[in-house]
Amino acid sequence: MPPATDLMHHNEVMHHIQLRRGDVGRYVFLPGDPGRCEKIASYFDNPKLMACNREYKTYTGTLLGEKVSVTSTGIGGPSTAIAVEELSMIGADTFIRLGTSGGMQPFLRTSDLAILTGAVRDEGTTFHYMPAEFPAVANIDVVNALREAADKLHFTHYEGIGQSKDSFYGQHQPERMPVANRLLDRWKAWVDGGSLCSEMEASTLFIVSSILRARAGGVMMVYMHDEVDEERQKAADDLGSLIQTGIEAVKILITNDRQKS
Repeated sequence: MPPATDLMHHNEVMHHIQLRRGDVGRYVFLPGDPGRCEKIASYFDNPKLMACNREYKTYTGTLLGEKVSVTSTGIGGPSTAIAVEELSMIGADTFIRLGTSGGMQPFLRTSDLAILTGAVRDEGTTFHYMPAEFPAVANIDVVNALREAADKLHFTHYEGIGQSKDSFYGQHQPERMPVANRLLDRWKAWVDGGSLCSEMEASTLFIVSSILRARAGGVMMVYMHDEVDEERQKAADDLGSLIQTGIEAVKILITNDRQKS
């Protein structure tokens, strides 16, 4: 299979993200919400808004003198797959999802971080890429960089599997769905199997990146719906620890990549 960058002319503007080669760095942060892009980009040196189209908003700047970018994916697998495909076509090869998630394990607290080593493919997009038996696994270099970053910054974090779903309300209000029994049974299986958190994009990011031979990982801000600690809620909403962990992880990757070259 030829690399994605061989499939299109380098100067062609990508249809959805409205960017071309040279507009982004090889390292790209992927939040879901376009409203979070500016906050993430504020940690860059010399950030610049590059494009804003549909759910895709992109800023580019530098970290340690290396060009880096942030592009929002919107909600869910289909729009995430498009973002990763088109970013790869214009030169990106390392992706870190910075997202929010619902905690699934009782030991978690709101504002904890979940570093994903893989994701349950409880969605439909990835089945247009790979059969069910193929796992959605994060890149080990990215996972290690995220772990090192969170340790360095002294943020409480856990590593493990996430669950990526297609229906927000199917998770939060399963009892009103005609397939309630199936949803509840599967949710119990994910929890009993040790899934840390539930979100909507990681499995697609991991599968598409695997096919494109790109590196991908993700760190999630955890929300526990029965949490009553206002300070934890405030810290989670601020997203500071999430973004700082991602920024530090990319700096680690940049340093390591330079040493290998």
